[in-house]
Amino acid sequence: MSMLTPPGMGGKYRITGDAYPRMRRTGGRRRLVLAIVASAAAIALIGWGTLQLIQVFSGGGKASAASAPTQNCDRRDPKTGAETRTGAESKTEAGLKPAPLPKSLLKPLPKPAQITVNVFNATPRGGLAKNTADELKKRGFTIGEVGNATKQYDKKVKGTGILLGARTAADTALPVLGTQLAGAEHRTDGRTGGEIDLILGTQFKELAKKEDADKALAELTKPKPTPTPSAEKNC
Repeated sequence: MSMLTPPGMGGKYRITGDAYPRMRRTGGRRRLVLAIVASAAAIALIGWGTLQLIQVFSGGGKASAASAPTQNCDRRDPKTGAETRTGAESKTEAGLKPAPLPKSLLKPLPKPAQITVNVFNATPRGGLAKNTADELKKRGFTIGEVGNATKQYDKKVKGTGILLGARTAADTALPVLGTQLAGAEHRTDGRTGGEIDLILGTQFKELAKKEDADKALAELTKPKPTPTPSAEKNC
């Protein structure tokens, strides 16, 4: 073995003449792989940041315009001068009708003096119809017939009472009289007159307290504002 042979080679690499075996460091390949991975990650991060900047500067204006509420304004085409409509008017023209007004705004409610009430007793307690009719008269209602209920209703009304009137009274006279008796059932039939039947049931004790009835009547007759869409604005 030559004196120039590295120790531990066991004679595998014998140096003869001026040729030397190439010896590489074991950590060089690992550093090369790490450098490639780091470069790829840096390129990906730069690309992602560039994409975000492009979206902000190119799509931000469109997103804000799409999210802005539609205004109900008349506009003119700068070229043709024709009017263009947007917002609620265009929806109406497309077939989307606005919500109908509440019935309480379409029909005026009658005053108590304009309502004739027939009071009938469907309970086994005597004198109930007369006492109730007298109290309703004090509260301004016009009293018609007073007596016992017909066989159709006698001892068959389980609740506090039934308010029975024409179909046209469903959203006028019936709710007004209903403020005087909480829990009464509202019914309509084929009658053509404007009288209302108050049929007292087995659970009836007394009319609502006058102050409570007056408060309920005031709330019923109070006009309600017409709702307007929040997206519509004046130009």
